[in-house]
Amino acid sequence: MPFDPLIKVRHAKEQGIIPSEIYKVIVDRFHIVEMGIQRIERASGLRYPYYYIDPTLIIAAPSSSADIQYAQFGFLYAQTIPVVKKNNEIDIVVQVTAPLVVYGLLGTIHAILAHEFMHYLELLSRIIKMEVVSDEISASLFENRYLDSGRLIEARFVFRSDSVLRDHITRKFPEGFKDTRLEEKTIKYWMNKGLPSISVSLDSNVTKIPVEAMAKLNVDQGVRDKIFEFESAAIQELKNKK
Repeated sequence: MPFDPLIKVRHAKEQGIIPSEIYKVIVDRFHIVEMGIQRIERASGLRYPYYYIDPTLIIAAPSSSADIQYAQFGFLYAQTIPVVKKNNEIDIVVQVTAPLVVYGLLGTIHAILAHEFMHYLELLSRIIKMEVVSDEISASLFENRYLDSGRLIEARFVFRSDSVLRDHITRKFPEGFKDTRLEEKTIKYWMNKGLPSISVSLDSNVTKIPVEAMAKLNVDQGVRDKIFEFESAAIQELKNKK
């Protein structure tokens, strides 16, 4: 049976966690997400990982302090999550939050989906090379955003055939994600109205993957070849600049 990306949203509506009008907007705008996934797959030549829409806003603060000031928090509109199961197998999924689907413009949604896809490729690359023990963290939200974008395989190597998508990513992730319109709408219409949200501290947002789980991950050879192709293109560009 195919996985339903809207299953958590449906459950939240049935349980009264989100109102019917928000549920309707998510369902009506979900086609923008599907368009983005298809676009990314065409441009990269790879399948997108499993993804789902989460009905909860994720508020990220620089520390575990309960006193969150406006200038000291941001929103995680999507995350690429490695899930280590009991048998030490890994599933990598992309969690997309409902406020992005409800309030984001098409270019913003596609840019974030593409950014998470690059996270997915970067994580696979590190697992293949057995380099993942824990992710880098930073006490500063700005520094964390900067590190986040600085370690990814660059969009121009992954999405060569889609210049518009690359432009969306460049504009939305100059040094970490920034979209004032989306953030203001999220605060006014989601956060201030008491819709479901969770606060996480950046110093707890750490990925830890056991070596045994990395060794058991079966990465298709075609995916390995593509990652090698993207990384080789970046290395060659650096050599050409010298």
